[in-house]
Amino acid sequence: MASEVGDLAAENAARNTRGIYLMVSEQDTGERGQVPSNAWNLYVERDSCANVQLGLDREWLVTNGLGGYAAGSIEGATTRSYHGLLVAALRPPVERTVLVTKIDETVTFPDGLTLKLGVNEYQDGTIDPQGYKYLAKVALEGDIPCFTYELEGMLTLEKRIWMEYGQNTTYVQYMLHGAFDEGSERRTDELTVALYPFCVYRDHHSATQGSPDWHFLVENEGEYCRVRANEDAIALTMIAGPSAHFTPTGEWYWNVFHRRERERGLPDHEDVYQPGYFRIQLTPGMRTTLVLSAEPEPFGEFVGVHHEDSVTQALLRHHRRKQQLLAVANSSAVNLPQQDPVLARLVVAADQFIVARPEQTAGMKKGKPVFRLTPDRKTVIAGYPWFSDWGRDSMISLPGLLLSTGRYSEAKGLLRAFASFTQDGLIPNRFPDTGEAPEYNTADATLWMFHALHTYLTASGDWPLLKELFPTLSSIIDWHVRGTKYGIGIDPRDGLLHAGAPGVQLTWMDAKVDDLVVTPR
Repeated sequence: MASEVGDLAAENAARNTRGIYLMVSEQDTGERGQVPSNAWNLYVERDSCANVQLGLDREWLVTNGLGGYAAGSIEGATTRSYHGLLVAALRPPVERTVLVTKIDETVTFPDGLTLKLGVNEYQDGTIDPQGYKYLAKVALEGDIPCFTYELEGMLTLEKRIWMEYGQNTTYVQYMLHGAFDEGSERRTDELTVALYPFCVYRDHHSATQGSPDWHFLVENEGEYCRVRANEDAIALTMIAGPSAHFTPTGEWYWNVFHRRERERGLPDHEDVYQPGYFRIQLTPGMRTTLVLSAEPEPFGEFVGVHHEDSVTQALLRHHRRKQQLLAVANSSAVNLPQQDPVLARLVVAADQFIVARPEQTAGMKKGKPVFRLTPDRKTVIAGYPWFSDWGRDSMISLPGLLLSTGRYSEAKGLLRAFASFTQDGLIPNRFPDTGEAPEYNTADATLWMFHALHTYLTASGDWPLLKELFPTLSSIIDWHVRGTKYGIGIDPRDGLLHAGAPGVQLTWMDAKVDDLVVTPR
């Protein structure tokens, strides 16, 4: 990944500026589609959705506070290897593992008419199915993307996607609205909706190459199933509720195309596995939710007759948390989205970057270290979808992400977390996505921590934290005076910092190809 760092940073900066969260395409100049007048009520309508090339350029993102996420194009096709409905952070906030790339939906009327709502692009240029023809609108409801499909007559199907905060769990909810045409021969009480999940089991930086001899392990329990790529893999649990029925199929779909990866010069296609499908009957006004989870015990409340009630409670938890974030950011505004929609949108978007950095506890479980999540031990993801948490980015962004939004306890937790990883007078440059030991090749991140701490103390008056961290801060200064790794140290002649070591990138200009530092500083 070292050779890609510069390109990744450039693209991610562009995406953050234009707004992956706001679903603005890289090529969009504002001349195509509708530009919403209210920053809180973001949406794109049929003229953009029906243009498949434009729709494949627009992306959505939801996160879970652990480094895990769900993301995709608004059309439903995966244009990146990073796209997925469940990208679980197995060692938060890293070891991001794609378990479900997407779901294709089909809607069948009693007379046999079937509408395919999915969209897949293949390496040979084929786009099949072409469900974008039915996609009428994509909107953000707070931070929940909502996709509206126009079916026959006055019927519409809405799909919403969100994640459980603090869990590797995604909810995909469908609701049927409208009514059948009075004069239609298809007039009936219900439709059949089939949900086809596509599964893989891989690091989100990579791609899957399937084999006719490779069959995922499926435990079918009717309304839910467990899927594992192999005997040693983490189990994916999919729960659809008591009205659903799962039918195993076990098929590979070959050469799914990732156009964004081709643009980046990376492997641009993969094979995905369809373990089966859920079949559900829907009537107008009815909703059904597919729960996707990598949690060890995701069952309980979601299995049985109370499935949708439990999902409703999960959605209420999600909304309450967002309301609390908005209230903390501006307690004087009763309804921040109406009072100041731009601020409300920024507060919600900022929350996506703030994730847990757990403490490792003594002991192992199933051969893996055990971690303890603590509410305020935080770090900052440097950018989605591919970056992990970086020291420099965390410290530079702390005032905007955490202080401006009133999240002082989490700012304190972030400073404590990075201070606890100090080594030879340096805080980590980054934590590798594979969960390995942190890397310390940074000349300036530690200095940015001093600046971030000063900003925090000025805003909070939390002088006990300064007392707590003072030994670490003093040690950092001592190391810089006498010199530390990579030639980093203070020049005694003028008090300025010097740094440099062959083959090591130490600043934000950190592109590296093999052993060549492209832009040494």
